[in-house]
Amino acid sequence: MQRFSPEFRSSLHDLLRWRRDVRHFKPDPVDPDHLNACLDAFELAPSVGLSEPWRIVRVKSDQARARALQNFQAANADALKGYSGDKAALYSKLKLSGMQDAPEQLAIFCDEETVKGSGLGAATMPEMRRYSVVSAIMAFWLTARAYGIGVGWVSVLDPVQLRADLDLPDSWALVAYLCIGHPQEQTDSPELQKLGWEVRDPSLARWREV
Repeated sequence: MQRFSPEFRSSLHDLLRWRRDVRHFKPDPVDPDHLNACLDAFELAPSVGLSEPWRIVRVKSDQARARALQNFQAANADALKGYSGDKAALYSKLKLSGMQDAPEQLAIFCDEETVKGSGLGAATMPEMRRYSVVSAIMAFWLTARAYGIGVGWVSVLDPVQLRADLDLPDSWALVAYLCIGHPQEQTDSPELQKLGWEVRDPSLARWREV
């Protein structure tokens, strides 16, 4: 079994602490070799039944990015209607997308009808395919942070509309829209916590016995 040093474990803890969800990006391009190294993390990620259900779409054209941004803006306006008072005022000030300035953008889908893996582990819990995609995204995210690259996960979107706008198969379900680039600032604290939206609860990281 591979053994890791205390120094490595400390660095891994730092990597987790400094990962962060980035919304503010520098305009500098991402080194293609570094981006490819981050994408290699998908090849190392676990997946139910070894199904590898992730489907990665690089959103590159001006037209595709404009449609994705319009999708976010419409969904964000609808989401604001669900809040009132101080919470609505705070929500309206949050920057929940880096889509206007992130140099790289990836839409990550789950192929719900993949035959790879022959359905192993997904018969009673088909959502395991999507969980596998999320696990792979985290591997990508941590690798990106190790290269000094920031990642922002945009979840305020209409997933069906985005799939249609990108002309993708109906069996592909959106899991994440990722904005990628070099962050304007380095921080080890969640932005939503700094802005007063919510705080971490350490007790939720502890198990309960049954």
